Amino acid sequence: MAIEVTDSSPAEGSEHILTPEALEFIEELHRRFRSTRDERLAARSVRRQEAATTGRLDFLPETADIRSGDWKVAEAPAALQDRRVEMTGPASPAKMAINALNSGAKVWLADLEDACTPTWHNVVDSQVNLYRAARNDLSFTSPEGKEYALRTDAPLAVVVMRPRGWHLPEKHVLIDGEPAVGALVDFGLHFFANARQLLDNGQGPYYYLPKMESHLEARLWNDVFAFSEEYVGVPQGTVRATVLIETIPAAFEMDEILYELRDHASGLNAGRWDYLFSMIKVFRDAGKAYLLPDRADVSMTAPFMRAYTELLVKTCHRRGAFAMGGMAAFIPNRREPEITASALEKVKADKTREAGDGFDGSWVAHPDLVPVCRDVFDEVLGEKPNQVDRQREDVSVTATDLLDVSTAEGSITEAGLRSNLYVAINYVAIWLSGNGAVAIRNLMEDAATAEISRSQVWQQVRNSVVLEDTGETVTEELVSRLLAEETERLRGEVSDEMFTGYFEPASRIIGEISLSPDYTDFLTLPAYELID
Repeated sequence: MAIEVTDSSPAEGSEHILTPEALEFIEELHRRFRSTRDERLAARSVRRQEAATTGRLDFLPETADIRSGDWKVAEAPAALQDRRVEMTGPASPAKMAINALNSGAKVWLADLEDACTPTWHNVVDSQVNLYRAARNDLSFTSPEGKEYALRTDAPLAVVVMRPRGWHLPEKHVLIDGEPAVGALVDFGLHFFANARQLLDNGQGPYYYLPKMESHLEARLWNDVFAFSEEYVGVPQGTVRATVLIETIPAAFEMDEILYELRDHASGLNAGRWDYLFSMIKVFRDAGKAYLLPDRADVSMTAPFMRAYTELLVKTCHRRGAFAMGGMAAFIPNRREPEITASALEKVKADKTREAGDGFDGSWVAHPDLVPVCRDVFDEVLGEKPNQVDRQREDVSVTATDLLDVSTAEGSITEAGLRSNLYVAINYVAIWLSGNGAVAIRNLMEDAATAEISRSQVWQQVRNSVVLEDTGETVTEELVSRLLAEETERLRGEVSDEMFTGYFEPASRIIGEISLSPDYTDFLTLPAYELID
């Protein structure tokens, strides 16, 4: 076997996950699918260059018959019929996993992607916690003696695990001396350890698939699922996948993505923050028509965001799939009642809009928000588990509608630029310290929101944007000065040890990728080189 693991015991319980049989399965996945993965990633840059050159994307003419065809995805299993509230969050440490499972949400998105720093410990500890949760054997005692256990007085949330995107490597698993594909490691370890157990539990191996840009990438996942089901001897169609539509190219291929996964598809999710990141990323050098206002000004009511979400609902329901809403970034602060009240009101308004548009459920990032989301969807759904029967035939969305960035209301200001730099540095520092999701200024930030922040800076420099509040032009010199000032601001907010160990490296990363003439596709790629 030509597979090597650099550390076979990075977390307590690793022996349940990193078994010889599981590693043999991981190696087989890579032998079969890695080269296709590489081809799909290469195709992304070709399509992006075409979009930048023309300033356009469009629906694919070669798949028009799929979009016009009369087909549906496989019927959802009973465990996924009602998804009105989905709790998102990392699966490590165990305390976080237990709180999510006990939250009262119908589903827990157990996140090994944007809300998880992929240290080897975190990767394997997440798998251990999911292994134990599947066997109702997950508990934790804090250093202070507080005990955490899975509740027995109400149902636990159904686990839907999100592996890493296709682009990320796993440097602690080497195959023929090369880092493995992170997505295949995450999926493979979870599926191999838990598929049969989850079926015995009356559920199944369920996944959220992130960062895809084409139906051919969905086809690759479908091939992985079909092979894996045969390999471990579970029925075809056992896997169910919900795809995050969080890139602008994927928004033009929603039908095709569902079609490729139709025996394994469960639905689509409006991954709003990565979607904004993708809009900037794909059209970053297509001119000022694609400049977004300050991140705080861009809401889900912007015309291009409305077009995206309404098309998603219509597409899903036409195909018998679930349409899942995105995550409102506002979170409560139990120490500050006024902030909490404001957050609850904003989240309620966000979920009310989604439920009214026809979504079947939505995400929250804090247990205190579960009742808010549940109450909104209860009012719309009543006793129904979902509203797939609401077809939204009134919706008609064109390519122009999806690309209508210029009508988004808002300003580009120095305050927004400073905020972008502050958030990006702060988030990357916390990410480097091992925590993939963090509250910053009463907003839940993860990799997606940090990507928007640093991408806006890069785009504004390249377009010599004039700031509306100061009249200054965004130049490399201005960004360097503001970066230094925001870094110093953060120095005063954290310990010397944290600043030296994490915030200084984070500032260097954000400075380098924001001012480099070449755009860095994912900030987590250079950051990954700095973690264990």
